[in-house]
Amino acid sequence: MSKIDLGQGPSRRRFLGTAVVGAGAVFAPAVWGLRAQEGRRIVVRDPGGPYTPGFTLAFYDPFKKATGIEVVGVVGQHDPIAYIRSMVETKNYVWDGALLNQMSHDVLMGSKSGPLLENHGASAGGIPEKFVTPSFMPVLALQTIFGYRTDAFSGKTAPGSWADFWNVKDFPGRRSLRKAPQDTLEQALLADGVPADKLYPLDLDRAFKSLDRLKRDVQIWWTGGAQTSQLLKTREVDLCPTWNARAQTVIDEGAPAKIVFNQGLLGTEGFCVIKGGPKADLVREFIAFTRDPQRQAAYTQHLSYGPVHPDAYKFIDAERAKTLPTSPENIRSAVQIDTKYWAGAQDAVQERFNAWLLG
Repeated sequence: MSKIDLGQGPSRRRFLGTAVVGAGAVFAPAVWGLRAQEGRRIVVRDPGGPYTPGFTLAFYDPFKKATGIEVVGVVGQHDPIAYIRSMVETKNYVWDGALLNQMSHDVLMGSKSGPLLENHGASAGGIPEKFVTPSFMPVLALQTIFGYRTDAFSGKTAPGSWADFWNVKDFPGRRSLRKAPQDTLEQALLADGVPADKLYPLDLDRAFKSLDRLKRDVQIWWTGGAQTSQLLKTREVDLCPTWNARAQTVIDEGAPAKIVFNQGLLGTEGFCVIKGGPKADLVREFIAFTRDPQRQAAYTQHLSYGPVHPDAYKFIDAERAKTLPTSPENIRSAVQIDTKYWAGAQDAVQERFNAWLLG
């Protein structure tokens, strides 16, 4: 597997010419019945970081061993919607496929010019049907949770819900929130007592009134996941919403912190086929390959997000499973994000949120 950090504009030929072979452990593949296809290669976008060793171990190396098809992982933009749109429009395919979150997928499928992704053609293969669409095959799930410093609540009752996060009187401490409406508005409504099954469509008036109550107590509005890890690690704040893997990093590095999975906001990420790409069929083979529960279990050695195939937990150490967002205990109270709502409302809600921040 090769890993390259890709900017905005290199051509595919130039990109592939500069690829370097990365290290990765081989994970013994199951029998897939795929004919070996030596000398073929696909390029897929993924976020890099711990995804690199995790996906190399779980997917990239085993797929090449089983099929002869090399998977070149590319570190792409955090939100690659515009880049994929440009590829389809210009037919300059730097990527063949991409790991996307569900909301980015929904935006690309709802493009005014028509869908920008193709069907993957695979059955769910044991993955819960509620997570799968004809053009989106999830491989992992994450939760937006909040982490807190346990030393800030030593000898005191610790916070255990979004209502507690909003309760500055009974749970004092320095707070941070995400400088974006996604997740933040859901948290505000859950804190205000809106039931999870009544969350969407979001009651924006109620959400902003809830945020009004906390606004003066927010010390830092964060803009990136790495920032949240640093805020908790250095105790610039005592409570901070973030993605579960970001908080787990703080814990793994020895800081006194804890994750609250209660009412975590559940999102999924999966590989997708970019519309019109010359190697779409090879990407489809790769996507079918990623459904295997034992392979999904493998990446959790490096990545603290959770497999979406329930049987993956048969292959995960019990202590490790306790840290993952899709374990039976941690997913029990999770609230699934309505990505179709956000795909349609994002621009208008973002404008209102920006005005509220300045107000």
